[in-house]
Amino acid sequence: MVEERTPRGRPPGSSGDELLAIARAVFLDRGFARATMDEVASRAHISKASLYRAHRSKAALYAAVVSDWAAAGRGAMRPALNQLVQGEDPESDLIELGATIRAGVLSPTVLAMRHLVSSEAEAHPEVAATYFAESWERNIDDLADAFRDLDRQGKLEIDDPRAAADEFTWLVIGAALNAALLKGDVPDAPPRLASAVALFLARYAPDTN
Repeated sequence: MVEERTPRGRPPGSSGDELLAIARAVFLDRGFARATMDEVASRAHISKASLYRAHRSKAALYAAVVSDWAAAGRGAMRPALNQLVQGEDPESDLIELGATIRAGVLSPTVLAMRHLVSSEAEAHPEVAATYFAESWERNIDDLADAFRDLDRQGKLEIDDPRAAADEFTWLVIGAALNAALLKGDVPDAPPRLASAVALFLARYAPDTN
C-alpha cells in the first residue's frame, strides 16, 4: 500500500467565497479607492495574475463582493418570519422580529458595508442598485409576504402589505440606524421596540369592537 502525501511547497491560496471574504475585508479596511488588487492577492496567498483571472478588475471584484454579501444575508429573518406567521401572539412575535431586524441591520459589519456601498454609490451606481435590490428590497418583500399571510389569517388588517413592511422596518430601526450612522451610538433596544410595535399594532391590529 502506497501512502499518499501532500506535495510540499506553497500552500494553496484562497478562491471562491473565501477569496471574496478576503477582498471584502480589504475594501472595508481601506475603502474602495485605497484598496489594491496587490493587497487582496497577498492576503489570499495567490498571484495577482490568478486574481485577475477570477476578477478582471478591481471594480469587478468590488461588484462581486457586494453581490456575494447581499446574497449571504438573504433568509436571515426567515425563522422570525415563520414564527410570526405561525404563532398566536403577534405582538410578542413582532417584537422578536424587530429585534432580529435590528441585530442584522445594526451589526458593525453590516453598518460598515452600508457605509462602503453608500460612499461609492455615485462612482458605482450599479453596485449600489444591486445591493439595494438584492438585500434591502428582498427582505422587505419577505416581510410583506408575512404580513399578507397575517391579513389572510385575520391576525392583522393590512390593505397594503408592502407599505406596512416599509413602515414596520423604519419604526423598529429608523432612529437607531440614524444614531448609529451619524453618532456611532445604538440606542437601547427593548423599550423602543415595544413602543414601535405598539404603534404599528394601533394601525393594523384587527378591530375587535
